[in-house]
Amino acid sequence: MLELDRNLRIQDISGATEFSPFRVGILPVPGFALMSYACTVEPLRAANLLSDSKLYEIIHFSSGGPVPSSGAALIERTSWPGGAEDIDLLLVVAGGDPFAFDDAAILEWLRLLDAQGVRIGGVSGGSVILAMAGLMEGRRMTVHWEHAAALSEIHPDCLIERRLYVMDRDRVTCGGGTAPLDLMHALISSQWGGGFARLVSDWFLHTDVRAAADPQRGTLAERLGSNSPHLVEAVSAMEDHIADPLSLSQLAMVAGVTPRHLNRLFAERLGRSTMAYYRAMRLDVAQRLIKNTPMSIAEVSEATGFVTSSHFSGAYRQNFGVSPRRGRQVE
Repeated sequence: MLELDRNLRIQDISGATEFSPFRVGILPVPGFALMSYACTVEPLRAANLLSDSKLYEIIHFSSGGPVPSSGAALIERTSWPGGAEDIDLLLVVAGGDPFAFDDAAILEWLRLLDAQGVRIGGVSGGSVILAMAGLMEGRRMTVHWEHAAALSEIHPDCLIERRLYVMDRDRVTCGGGTAPLDLMHALISSQWGGGFARLVSDWFLHTDVRAAADPQRGTLAERLGSNSPHLVEAVSAMEDHIADPLSLSQLAMVAGVTPRHLNRLFAERLGRSTMAYYRAMRLDVAQRLIKNTPMSIAEVSEATGFVTSSHFSGAYRQNFGVSPRRGRQVE
């Protein structure tokens, strides 16, 4: 049995002289967000540094050459994917448009690792790729909030939770951004204790470690710039009813005010009428679906609550200056 002594040195209280590091495979997908990647691997590197021991071994997988990030960084491959692997955890790190991922060989390899008993996870858009591989059935999961609506449309059976990270048996999913810092804190804490995990987090000035259930976004009041409970209730209802829009009277009932009062609040605090704000919200969701998923125009129209594709196309053009089809081509 291994533990860290007071000097952060590895000792084996069972009497053995050697131990095997916890082997973490990283599969970066071209266009991955560098922030998500760094917050995933750097705590493991720091754990090795602070303990002066190889607690973790990181293996980078790629089916090609160096993998480009969304910025200028390239990640060098240390191993080829494809066969059985002697790893304890594999994390797929993806960003950009994970719905465009179409590497059938990688998807099959992920299934092979699952059959082999490897714990598998996704960071940011990596959770989308796990769903594509059919590995999230019956598992709770999370994904970056930008991809949540599209993933729900394409894989309606996915049990998506809007939180920082989810550990469900042999699956680990994380929203990306800085959330992997919190995930890695939990991982290191479970293996080497909370005291050592705190030292690793402090190494990165990560003094406010968040819980798994913490939200991915600021509170609705913060995003709106208003503490009006009536506005918060109305906008929250809008976000919950993108595909099945509520009427002005229904929104007013939820907010606990008259339709006229609600319109006045929206005009004063948010600069537009209630329903204009609602339509712009639905069109923003539509734009993300158009740019980031293979969904057809008709499917996007239905998913965002427009009665017909022609009505949707007209509203989209009026709001963004281009048709939905052109918007997809421009991207």
